[in-house]
Amino acid sequence: MPPPRVDLTAMVDLAFLLITFFMLTTTFNKPKTMPIAMPVQGPGGEVSEKRTMTVCLGKDNKVMWYLGMPETPILPPAVAGYGESGIRKAILQATNYVQKTTGKTLMVIIKPADSSIYDNLVATLDEMEIGKVPSYAITDISVKDIDLLKQKRIY
Repeated sequence: MPPPRVDLTAMVDLAFLLITFFMLTTTFNKPKTMPIAMPVQGPGGEVSEKRTMTVCLGKDNKVMWYLGMPETPILPPAVAGYGESGIRKAILQATNYVQKTTGKTLMVIIKPADSSIYDNLVATLDEMEIGKVPSYAITDISVKDIDLLKQKRIY
C-alpha cells in the first residue's frame, strides 16, 4: 500500500494570496512627498510689498498673517487658526485683494517661529496647494515678526 499523500494545493494558494496581499499593502503605503524649491542664497528679484503676504507660524496651532511690510502693513496683522475658516480664508482674502489692486498673483512668505511645530508648516504648505498660490517661500523669521507674535501672545 502506498504511503498517504497530503494535498498541498490549498497551502500554495494561501501562500500566493499572502504574498499578493503584502505586496499590495507595501505599494499603497509609499510615503507621499511635496516638492519644495528653496531659494538660492544671494540677491533675488524684487517683489512689490503690495502683493506680499507674510505668514508667521506661532504656538498653539495659531498663525499670524499680514499683507505688506511689518512696519506699514496694507492689511493689519491678524491671528487665525488652520483650516477652512482660518488661514485658508485669509489666503483667499489676500489673493482677491492683490488681484484687484495690482492685477498680479500673490506671493506668500512663510516664517516658522521657534515655538511652532513641524505639522503646522506642513498644514501651511497644504493650504498653499489648496489656495493655488503660485509662489511662496519659507524663510527665517525676523525680530519684527517675533515682536508681533509676542504682541499677539502666540510666540
